[in-house]
Amino acid sequence: MEKTYKNLIKGLRSYFKKAGFHKAVVGLSGGIDSAVTLKLAVDALGSANVTGLILPELGLSSEENIIHAKRLAETLEVKYYYQPINSTFIDFNIAPWKPTRLAKMNTKARIRAIFLYNFANTHNALVLGTSNKSEILLGYGTKYGDLAADIEVIGNLYKTQVYALAEYLGIPQAIIEKKPTAELETGQTDEGELGATYRVLDEILKKLQRKNKPEELIEAGYPRALIEQIIKRIKANAHKREMPPCLNL
Repeated sequence: MEKTYKNLIKGLRSYFKKAGFHKAVVGLSGGIDSAVTLKLAVDALGSANVTGLILPELGLSSEENIIHAKRLAETLEVKYYYQPINSTFIDFNIAPWKPTRLAKMNTKARIRAIFLYNFANTHNALVLGTSNKSEILLGYGTKYGDLAADIEVIGNLYKTQVYALAEYLGIPQAIIEKKPTAELETGQTDEGELGATYRVLDEILKKLQRKNKPEELIEAGYPRALIEQIIKRIKANAHKREMPPCLNL
């Protein structure tokens, strides 16, 4: 992991120098992705140039995650702001449509993005994304929500690689061992929604990225339904990995 770590630090410093920025802001959920991103940012830019925003939904976000986010920021000597998002929910009941479950969940992620960019604009900072390669490939994120960022620090690391890097960086075990969740809904977990563990998902994603055919994966023992679901996700969410297209004239 040493080479990976050094490359990420070098890349982050180079990006900020080229962009002409010195300060960064990152949303802290108390989970492993934001923890690793924060640590890398501190090592690359210095703790004085990094700010964390803790943006829980009271009544849904766990107290454990809030505590973990605060403690990590304090340990890394990063200034942070604690701002629950409850009071900023928009009452879509006044609109002439009824929002779906997905729409409600995505709205929460987009509210957090608004806070991050409000801070970034105010303090001349860049927003650091916390999405990993597994999530990006699967489209497991909210467009203009948690996928809104100026740079995806760990965007080229599969989730299992994020775990390995977290161990290398000395991220607290309490954070590493928790079940990943976006906490957009009660009882939600990443692996529960995606239908498999990240270990299995990453194995399949890596093989698909190496152009292995679905039938080869099935012959290797992976469930056909899971493979088909993953391929469907990758295709359906391709728009999340691209800039909005401009129509030809």
